[in-house]
Amino acid sequence: MSDPKKLAKNLKLYDVYAICTGAMFSSGFFLLPGIAASVTGPSIYLAYLFAGFLILPSMLSAAELSTAMPKAGGAYYFLDRSLGPLMGTIGGLGSWIALVFKSAFALVGMGAYLAIFIDMPVKYLAIALTIVFGLVNVFGAKETTLLQRILVTTLVVIMAYFCFEGFFHIGLSAPFDIPEGEDKFFKSGIGGLVSTIGLVFVSFAGLTKVASVAEEVQNPDRNIPLGMLLSLLTATVIYVVGVLVMTHVVPIQDFYKSLTPVADASETFFGWLPEGTGVLLVVIAAIAAFASTGNAGIMAASRYPFAMAKDKLLPLRFTNLSKFQTPAFAIGVTSFCMAAILLLFDIAAVAKLASAFQLLLFALLNLAVIVMRESRIETYRPGFYSPLYPWVQIAGMLICFMLIVQMGALAIAFTGFLCIFCAVWYYFYAFGRVRREGAIYHVHARLGRRQFEGLEQELEGIQHERDNETIEYEGIIARSKIIDIKAVDVGLQDLLEIASEEFAKRYNLEANEIFKNFAETGYSSYKELEKGVYLNDATLAGIEKPESVIFRVTKDNPLCISAGSEHVDMIVYLAVPQEETGLEFRIAGHLSKVVQQEDFKNKWFSVFTPNELREILVNDGFMLHKSVGEIKAIMDQVDKELSQIELPEGVTIQMIEREQVFTIASPKEKLQYTDKVILVGDPKDLKTLLS
Repeated sequence: MSDPKKLAKNLKLYDVYAICTGAMFSSGFFLLPGIAASVTGPSIYLAYLFAGFLILPSMLSAAELSTAMPKAGGAYYFLDRSLGPLMGTIGGLGSWIALVFKSAFALVGMGAYLAIFIDMPVKYLAIALTIVFGLVNVFGAKETTLLQRILVTTLVVIMAYFCFEGFFHIGLSAPFDIPEGEDKFFKSGIGGLVSTIGLVFVSFAGLTKVASVAEEVQNPDRNIPLGMLLSLLTATVIYVVGVLVMTHVVPIQDFYKSLTPVADASETFFGWLPEGTGVLLVVIAAIAAFASTGNAGIMAASRYPFAMAKDKLLPLRFTNLSKFQTPAFAIGVTSFCMAAILLLFDIAAVAKLASAFQLLLFALLNLAVIVMRESRIETYRPGFYSPLYPWVQIAGMLICFMLIVQMGALAIAFTGFLCIFCAVWYYFYAFGRVRREGAIYHVHARLGRRQFEGLEQELEGIQHERDNETIEYEGIIARSKIIDIKAVDVGLQDLLEIASEEFAKRYNLEANEIFKNFAETGYSSYKELEKGVYLNDATLAGIEKPESVIFRVTKDNPLCISAGSEHVDMIVYLAVPQEETGLEFRIAGHLSKVVQQEDFKNKWFSVFTPNELREILVNDGFMLHKSVGEIKAIMDQVDKELSQIELPEGVTIQMIEREQVFTIASPKEKLQYTDKVILVGDPKDLKTLLS
């Protein structure tokens, strides 16, 4: 059954990248470098480099869990389903509290920079920003991430320019030089470097925030791991090069004391710009950094109580959705709590203490992967598998515990307090309401103890949702008009005219208008999915479902998309309803997986009929092409209209072959005994029709 509280899938690859990147840049770059350098000296850039490398195990584990269980709540959901609801409560509620403090701290930083231009106390500015970002989040993930895209793009462009200009200024030998005023590269020895790694490691902690919005990501198998990796590469390069530049541009002893190291550095080598412009650029970047951290923080934090309430660990009101399909009540409570703590707490001190809890969470995520793998649950099928299992996960846990120890007794005590608080909440509020256990009981079952069967059913439901999306895409391909182009004098315009005529028949629209939609941007309309395979998509007003026309172009035809491009082997024209935002990207991703298979081209040119081409494009088992007489379940209902024929859930009749002519199945159509049909559905369901 569909989930009425399900969040809309509006986030694409760049949105994932923007959430991850925006969550990593704020105090870690604009405030922390000088303070951290005072411990380890000129080797500070190595601390950032090692920290970026050391977070890889946790990133890989979070990516695997996010593609296996793309659900709101991220870390909470993973820990709950792997280690049980008690650990889920600790992970979810603790993460929410820690993230609220850290997001509030980011908005204080933004308020401090805005106070340069606005005559208003910093705390009140931060509260006003909290309200603004809270409202943006309520209006929709799409609107939230549009703002996030703008902020992150501004930040990355300015910081990339800062790094390029700065590195050109200091020269290639800078990484090996000791700045004037300092006599040691490792100011406090290797021990000082290690402790500094722990200090700056939390600058990368925002990388995994995207896991909490995994349910809203389109094509999570590709977009989550790729977006996280691109974000980590961006952050590591900017951190390492930027900090190296600061170390050699700002007098070293001044750098150790600076709370505005980026602005101080920019004054030195941005001097050629009009007066104050360089510093203004840095202020804009800093505001974008703090704003993106605060905005992404509200977005990610609000998904924890939403997911926990769905599982009865928090009051049900947290599941209330706005008309924009966002968790409005959870966003409102998150924003209110941020505003309250801005008035009541020393945000900077508590936000730093909350970093130790983030490290504990990373360790538990690595453990969750081990538990899920060792549970041997068949329906645990990630779209991305962490490499070098289990050594990556073991290394991730050891790294986190080592860094927690480096953070001192107060941070450890705060983490312990959060864990106790969450455990007390669980036992007093949720203990009697919850009847599930984690995958760890499946590991116990291998030792002869009990397991929780409900988890397998839930994971099967997640897999079923993903399969339903796949079936939808397979259906679009299965009912495609497939045309074999053998003539050598047929060009792109000819193909588009043929496709437009076919769409005009299907949609009862004007072929000329359809042609204009597809040809609007010329050659750039054609996206290369693989060498020789192109997709041209257009959104059309007034259509209800997507359709496609596919051409095979033989080697005899010299057709190319543009000068110097590969020979065209296949072109797909895809028409998508205007209301189906992002559907064209998901179908493109699905098609890419098909055409990038190693033997695809050989198969594509080895068959002769359009239907054989169709069978190559539809994944094995998802399509059934049989005569009515061979499918007893249909033969017994042959006198009914297609809309009334009872089939297993998810199975649909897409095409009818009558006297060797293929037509799209319409709801009012009645089958004849001599017809053949093309059905699309889950392979297991299709097999039952033949039994």
